[in-house]
Amino acid sequence: MKSKKDRTEEVEGEENTELNGEEKKKHLQEEVEGEGEYQHPNKINDALKVKYASLVEWFKLKNDKVLVALSGGVDSAVVALVAKNALGKQNVLAITANYQTLSGEELSTAVEVAKELGISHRIIKYNELENQDFVKNDSSRCFHCRNELADNLITLASQEGFKLIVDGSNKDDLNDYRPGMVALHQKGIKSPLIETGFNKKDIRNLAKANKLSIYDKPSNACLASRISKNIQITPEKLKRIESCESIIKKVFDVKQVRVRDHGDLARIEVEKEEIIKLFDIEKLNEIELPFKVNGFKYVTIDIGGYKKSGLAASDKDNEKYVQLKKITSSSSSSIKSNQPCQ
Repeated sequence: MKSKKDRTEEVEGEENTELNGEEKKKHLQEEVEGEGEYQHPNKINDALKVKYASLVEWFKLKNDKVLVALSGGVDSAVVALVAKNALGKQNVLAITANYQTLSGEELSTAVEVAKELGISHRIIKYNELENQDFVKNDSSRCFHCRNELADNLITLASQEGFKLIVDGSNKDDLNDYRPGMVALHQKGIKSPLIETGFNKKDIRNLAKANKLSIYDKPSNACLASRISKNIQITPEKLKRIESCESIIKKVFDVKQVRVRDHGDLARIEVEKEEIIKLFDIEKLNEIELPFKVNGFKYVTIDIGGYKKSGLAASDKDNEKYVQLKKITSSSSSSIKSNQPCQ
């Protein structure tokens, strides 16, 4: 294998008509830094380059093998990408948890992303529906979900000799009610995107620049998030939600969809700009029977469009939210002081 110096000398010997002098040296140096096929190209702005460099440095300073919680979304994909660039793929292990509330689509995406990045990937299985604190579906549901996930990740990390575990939480998540994120942080799971100041826009731009296939993939959440609070989560509800969402995507060709389960009634949410796609009588007739087979007597379209089922505006002043903000803000700011490149 060629050394960094050898590779630098080899590239500098090639003809480059677009760059010359110091610009060429700088460009070539950027090309040989890091490992693997994916490198951040010069298609991102200076502010994002600084954040990217800060994230690479974050991993290098840890100087350890890293276990990445890979969900199938763009956030954790970018974390895995940069971890690979900083540490080499031999030091990165991606883990996806199949805990019965993750859709098959998300699971398949996680597998494909790991292949795309060329990193080792493992799926762990457990059933969070056996956790009564989770299935009662109160405001702490996500805390119990992520707490159990953290326990499983820590167990695996210990078995495999990993000391560093990271997830894909980002800076924008600090503005929402995220008890699950608090559970992870309390168990020692790190969020490098938060600690280096990445928001969702930064993440998508970096993913696009690196040609990740899921750079524009809509955000998703576990299937349990479609069930109204304090209504018990059951395998039957999760199965019919997943089935009906798959039908909507296939029939209407929409990117983002939620089928909210209100007992006998299913409430369909898509992005506002895609609502027009649902107003097709023939296609509506096509989905009526499958929805009834899945146990829904009534099917409605939410004209307000897709909405995150997270924090309601009226909840922002409640005690739990204030406590969570204190925890997440303090865990983030404690490392920001060591990160001048914000």
